Amino acid sequence: MAVDAEAQFHVLAVDDSLMDRKLIERLLKTSSSFQVTTVDSGSKALEVLGLKEEDQTSTSALSPQHNEIEVNLVITDYCMPGMTGYDLLKKIKESSSLKDIPVVIMSSENVPSRINRCLEGGAEEFFLKPVQLSDMRRLGPHILKGKHKEQQQLHQEENSNTNHTIMGSSNNNNMSNKRKVMDEEILSDRTRLGFSSSSLNLI
Repeated sequence: MAVDAEAQFHVLAVDDSLMDRKLIERLLKTSSSFQVTTVDSGSKALEVLGLKEEDQTSTSALSPQHNEIEVNLVITDYCMPGMTGYDLLKKIKESSSLKDIPVVIMSSENVPSRINRCLEGGAEEFFLKPVQLSDMRRLGPHILKGKHKEQQQLHQEENSNTNHTIMGSSNNNNMSNKRKVMDEEILSDRTRLGFSSSSLNLI
């Protein structure tokens, strides 16, 4: 049962090395039977995630694209030509629709300042290459946490929409009540005027 549930989770693996991509894919499928998609660059990862990089020189020139593939976790190499793993991490965390996707960084270089920068930037883990099967088994809790955040956000949005509907209905009722009071006041004024006219005619 656990394997079937985990098989529903989709991991996006990003690495410019074909050998490393194949290794990561094999480890992911061996450890938890994840669905795995591999790409060789950060820009291709953005396409899979549904973000298109319009201008390579601009870090904020991203436009949302329709994406039918749901990604539950991104694992990316740090050192890649063009866009580094840290750059990819920043773009994911800056996106309102993708920020809850867990991101794991890998590197063959043990540089403490680099590791700290990635973790402070929102990465869940920093693995040293070559990655091991035990590393892949640590990804499950991060995926579940990401799914929990996503469900919480959807719940909050549903509550917000419900509150807006209730407020709109309340405003409509208030307007209806105000109209009713105004109509009654106008009718009362007309009745008083009619009595006054009759009195004058009798005189």
